[in-house]
Amino acid sequence: MKLTSFLSDKELKTRGFKSIGKNVKISKYARFYDTASISIGNNVRIDDFCILSGAINLGSNIHISAYSALYGQYGIEMQDFSGVSPRCTILSASDDFSGEYMVGPMVPEDIRGVNKGKVMIEKYVQVGAGSIIMPGVILAEGSAIGAMSLVKGNADSWSIYAGVPARFLKKRMKTIKKTADTFLHNSES
Repeated sequence: MKLTSFLSDKELKTRGFKSIGKNVKISKYARFYDTASISIGNNVRIDDFCILSGAINLGSNIHISAYSALYGQYGIEMQDFSGVSPRCTILSASDDFSGEYMVGPMVPEDIRGVNKGKVMIEKYVQVGAGSIIMPGVILAEGSAIGAMSLVKGNADSWSIYAGVPARFLKKRMKTIKKTADTFLHNSES
């Protein structure tokens, strides 16, 4: 079965991305804002109804599943072989809802209390369905986030986290690292 809801290579070139690699599959139903600030590597797939906005750098061999949103006002980086499951939200900025500050994009910034910081998703990281990643978080190499988790702090490498807020559950196997090396070696041959 051939998937036909993706933009053609010609259409991708007209979107004004900062850079775009080879074998990129982007749904016709995904939305992008400030494409001049978005870099996309090779072998990347972005599914239906995703929103990507702001300073976003996607490495290679990445999948962003349907209904996910990446708000990169202060930067989001996803390194090679990382992925985002359906209905995830990654925020590089979030309003302070304590009542001390006004909230919302239509309020002047000087009376808003915005928590902001670049989100880093390192190699081999997988974010489970329905999860939310807050500003400034680093998901270290090989970490995995369970479905429906709220990640407010950094995740250690090769560890599994889940919950609200997300907590360490156990260490994660590194087998995928060797598999990725073999895959890359074979694809270069």
